Amino acid sequence: MSLNVRIDNVSKKYGTRTVLDSISFSMGDGEITALLGPNGSGKTTMIKMLANIHEQSEGTISINDENIRDIDPVDLAKLVGYVPQQFLFTPYSTVFETVLLGRRQYIKWAVTEEELNRVQNSLDALEISHMAGNYMDKLSGGERQKVFIARALAQEPELFLLDEPTSALDIKYQIEVMETMRRITKEKNKSMIVAVHDLNLAYKYADKVVVLKEGKVAAYGNPHDVLTPECIKSVYGVDSFIVENEHGRFIMPFKAN
Repeated sequence: MSLNVRIDNVSKKYGTRTVLDSISFSMGDGEITALLGPNGSGKTTMIKMLANIHEQSEGTISINDENIRDIDPVDLAKLVGYVPQQFLFTPYSTVFETVLLGRRQYIKWAVTEEELNRVQNSLDALEISHMAGNYMDKLSGGERQKVFIARALAQEPELFLLDEPTSALDIKYQIEVMETMRRITKEKNKSMIVAVHDLNLAYKYADKVVVLKEGKVAAYGNPHDVLTPECIKSVYGVDSFIVENEHGRFIMPFKAN
């Protein structure tokens, strides 16, 4: 299925406070777009509006030229897989049962062998099959985060929305999760919008970045073009330089202003 996502002049206000102001960007099949910016810049609010949890105050969010407010919730759940920073879960449910919930919009009367296989494939992709029978309340924060990402994979959406998916993970698992999501988006021609703090993760894995500052788009484009020392200083108040070697290009912050 072909996918086109458009955010046109979207604003979000809470009373007199403007959280997001005239945000516009677009993306297509197989693209990863990273939302960047300091705390309070509006990244989570943007993700929640894309997931149709919060309604924008102005502007339009559309998927394949259809306003998301007009898409049936069941159909939207098949199109969009959302992984928030904090996920409510049933303490006495197992990992397998939690991931199976990602298939709920497809299950009619009974869970089929096909549904079980899709859940198993998602567990395998995140390398957590060994935890399938573990109870959710016995897992660490990082382990739970991988379970919720597996649940989104089991959903098989066209668009993944991930809000700080690596925040509870150590460095190894941050890289593993981003490698997995990039592989899935490219191999299956899916799209992903991910809010992240780590500039180097965005630098390495994103096709486009949207840099937010005080609710506005400070920069948008290819990460190598956009994430310059000048941009980083303007948005984050940090001096930095770019290092390039046989492993790629990296952002090295060294002084706060």
